[in-house]
Amino acid sequence: MNDALCWLSAAELARSIRTKQVSTIDIVRAHRDRIVALNPRLNAIVTLNPHAEEEARAADAAVMNGHDLGPLHGVPFTVKDCINTAGLQTTRGSRLFADHVPSTDATAVLRLKAAGGILLAKTNVPEFSFDRETANAVFGRSVNPWNPNRTPGGSSGGEAVAIASGLSPLGVGSDLAVSIRGPAHYCGIVGLKPTHGRIPLSGHWPETLHRFWHVGPMARTVGDVTLALRMMVGPDGRDPHAWPLPPPGAIDAESPLPRLRVGWLAERGFGPVDQEVVATIGRAAQLLQEVGCEVTPGDPRGFEQRDCNALTAQVFRVEAGRYFESVVAGRHADLHPVMRRYLEIPAPSFDDYLAAERELEGLRYDLAAYFRDHDVLLCPVSPVPAFPHERDRLSIGGVSLPARHVVRPTAPFNVTGSPALSVPFGWSHDRLPIGVQIVGRHLDEATILRVGMVLERHAEVRRPTLVARSRSLEPPTGWTSPVRYRR
Repeated sequence: MNDALCWLSAAELARSIRTKQVSTIDIVRAHRDRIVALNPRLNAIVTLNPHAEEEARAADAAVMNGHDLGPLHGVPFTVKDCINTAGLQTTRGSRLFADHVPSTDATAVLRLKAAGGILLAKTNVPEFSFDRETANAVFGRSVNPWNPNRTPGGSSGGEAVAIASGLSPLGVGSDLAVSIRGPAHYCGIVGLKPTHGRIPLSGHWPETLHRFWHVGPMARTVGDVTLALRMMVGPDGRDPHAWPLPPPGAIDAESPLPRLRVGWLAERGFGPVDQEVVATIGRAAQLLQEVGCEVTPGDPRGFEQRDCNALTAQVFRVEAGRYFESVVAGRHADLHPVMRRYLEIPAPSFDDYLAAERELEGLRYDLAAYFRDHDVLLCPVSPVPAFPHERDRLSIGGVSLPARHVVRPTAPFNVTGSPALSVPFGWSHDRLPIGVQIVGRHLDEATILRVGMVLERHAEVRRPTLVARSRSLEPPTGWTSPVRYRR
């Protein structure tokens, strides 16, 4: 097993393939070998592409024959299991769709393939991508690569685990309230939720709450996320929300930041936040000040007055609840317990639903006003580092809170559609990663990515201890089957 190849970035892999320093087939086999060795403990990968090696040989032939090569030529990537992949099982984390095989690729997948990428595998999700953790009745539970007793988050949890553990260099996730940024924070990788509509949702499931869902790239470096974003954006003629705009330009990682107006917010508006998380946000703010940004405490109007955790819970329960009931169609016994409990929650009244929608609309106006005077908002991704599995409540600073509190720093930016980036920057006392969230104006991914690159250069990079010791670990609770091959 050539582990060294598994720790190269997507950009480094593409460059090595292009210059004939390494073959695509060796890269794909190295990742396959690592998946075979480690995935039984991690449960991140759920379905392998049986044609990946065949596609790798074709990629190598193209290099040797001097063909034009895409920016991701020969680079393997993985995809969250709620995003369509042609001819490859897409279970949506549910027994109801255990044998579902789409006939077409989602737009995001199609575009990474067009850039030369090779689909390696699908990654685990909670049922219907609708939970803070990653477990389902088809494949079981994914574990955090830093501590198997902790959650990797959800719903792009399998994707984050795969990337953090060197099973994949690049992935496609999606985000309704926390689902890219939370897993990135808990697992110590980079996750981008672009502006709503930057990347078409075509081929993503569930087909509800489209105004809140975002598809986005995940990787171990900001540079790789930037590269993937440029490949994935633009209208596709199918998603009516997709912006008809060119992709962001290339970003020079070494160029100094302009004097950006950065507001930072650690606790106010997000409820109790773990003090190690607060300290990490403070250090990031100090660093940005040291490199020449104008950094001040941020206090977007409306954040303290509106609990987006509670407001989105009301809206989601009405809209997603009705949608899922029609999908389930009486097959409740086949659902994972989390989804069964969710559908048993009484829906809010129509008046309460409308009141919540009015509050969320007010937040959109308030954040737009904030960005008239600021370029960036720096804040937590989650109030806590990765927490134990199946935890219904959290204790932060002696305050007991429902576990859904973890979405409070991220859900507002799904409501507003703002671009938001999670970048690993700190560590807890028990060696768990802590990310910072960088939020920007609509369609200004370039600025938050540049800020992310600055923070990344000053962050301590580690590799998960689980990977080094994994051969002595038992499989995680809930592991039900080996990786599936679809032939």
